[in-house]
Amino acid sequence: MKPRQRKQYFRNMKRSDDSEREKRRKRRRLLQELGEQRIPYLSPTDPGFQELWDSSYAGLALRQSGTLPDALHEKVQSALITLQRRGCLLRDLVRVRDRDVFTAVLRALVGQPGYTYRYLDTRLFTIPWHCEGEEGQKDEKEKPCCDSDLRDACKALWELNQFFCSDVKQQTNARGVKRSHSDTENSEDTPGEGTCEESVKDRLLEKQEKEEKEEEEEEEEEEDSGQGCSHSSPPSSAPPPALAGLVQFNVTLINYMDPTAMTQLKEEPYYGMGKMAVGWHHDENLVPLSPVAVYSYSCPAEPKNEGVTEKDSEEKSKEKEPETEGEGTSKEELKEEGEGSVKEEVEKEKVCWRVGLKVAWDIHTPGLALPLQSGDCYYMTDDLNRTHQHCVLAGDTARFSSTHRVVQCCTGTLDYIQKRCSEALENLHTDPEKNTKSLSSLLPSTLQCIEDIHNEVEFEWLRQYWFQGRRYARFCSWWTKPMEQMEKDWKEMERMTQLLLAVVEDENSAQENRREMADILLNALTDRQQHRQTWRDSRRTILQAERVHTNTRIHMC
Repeated sequence: MKPRQRKQYFRNMKRSDDSEREKRRKRRRLLQELGEQRIPYLSPTDPGFQELWDSSYAGLALRQSGTLPDALHEKVQSALITLQRRGCLLRDLVRVRDRDVFTAVLRALVGQPGYTYRYLDTRLFTIPWHCEGEEGQKDEKEKPCCDSDLRDACKALWELNQFFCSDVKQQTNARGVKRSHSDTENSEDTPGEGTCEESVKDRLLEKQEKEEKEEEEEEEEEEDSGQGCSHSSPPSSAPPPALAGLVQFNVTLINYMDPTAMTQLKEEPYYGMGKMAVGWHHDENLVPLSPVAVYSYSCPAEPKNEGVTEKDSEEKSKEKEPETEGEGTSKEELKEEGEGSVKEEVEKEKVCWRVGLKVAWDIHTPGLALPLQSGDCYYMTDDLNRTHQHCVLAGDTARFSSTHRVVQCCTGTLDYIQKRCSEALENLHTDPEKNTKSLSSLLPSTLQCIEDIHNEVEFEWLRQYWFQGRRYARFCSWWTKPMEQMEKDWKEMERMTQLLLAVVEDENSAQENRREMADILLNALTDRQQHRQTWRDSRRTILQAERVHTNTRIHMC
């Protein structure tokens, strides 16, 4: 188990760069094939939209805002605003195409205490959601780790998470609640219900068989760059988690996007869908075939379609009557009126936020652009996140999203890394009489394991936390003490490396495997030095950004 963990750890550390190169190669090939053309895409106002959804995007399910309890809307939206006003939503420094860049989106991770989420070489640490009976919400002095406002906000997000956990299975089995062309309420004749369950399973089997044939060529298509268990797909006979039992989302990634502050939004390159707030991607580091649930909230400043009074509705109804039922209305007038109505719908779609979907690396299947009204939710179920990519198309107002996920937890929890620390420190022996320390075992396999843990603790946890994760310490103290203890453990591992170096340099040592120990130590130190240089470069990027920000504020004053 230990050698396999070690192999998986280093493979995952290198996987990000390999995946990025593969994505660039595929993107260049795709754009070359397209030339000046654009792949068609459909919106709700386009004929064939529902048919395309049912045939090529069956794993997408929409739950409209009106179908959620009003009290839940109020709690969740208040919680999101609280996170923003408290300054909990921050830009992350991530690594893209071998460069350190700040995200345009502001983010925070809320979820199970002690969980983390890794994306684009950056590890986020959870602000624990506060729910009844949940342990780990207090520090060692039995004081709450967050103040009452933040606790209430996180508890509201937990309540939303509980709603999603119970609802996503029903939505998956029903094949989703989909917004029709006429935007009517859902009824028995909603496409995707009834007998389509077998056809969906057939499509899943066909997709999985196709993926298995292309597995070697498309291995990196999931775009997973983080640590975790093996990401290979389960046998085709195994049902997705959403069908097998109740889904347990363990974190939610909160996003805040303000198009007026995002000055460098790029145009969507394949379909011409418009400005992208978030580019095409698969969600990373998730349990294979697990669903993703998203709550979308556009800020109150947006032009509202909701909250129309009964009087307003009557006036609008009266205004429409002469146009549709007046005597002497010609066919040409009706046609012009219909075209005008469609244009209005298209304009409304352009100003609201949308989620775009496409079949990954496919130029033949039309894309899908789904408008999101404030309070709408959508689910990505079955293998949609694996076989498709999605993007976020910017609207004209600010937007929050709460994206609930089942993240890989075998190497991404505090419990896991604490056990790894204990495993390494078992090889450090302290003489109680002389108060001296020595290594208990000099077996090469043991030494290799310890140095691997040493690197993992430093670069996957400590530097990630002290570099960016500790920004949240001013809001929540949950991680402070565990990370301080981890730093103490790391110092002990540094001491163990020095003890190993002393053994290797001791020419009078009777150890027969000194050469092998020297190779292990040299490889570990070389790798450590390279990683430390990368982190120094990243630190320089942050300092430069802070200097520019300070100069800008001085200039504005």
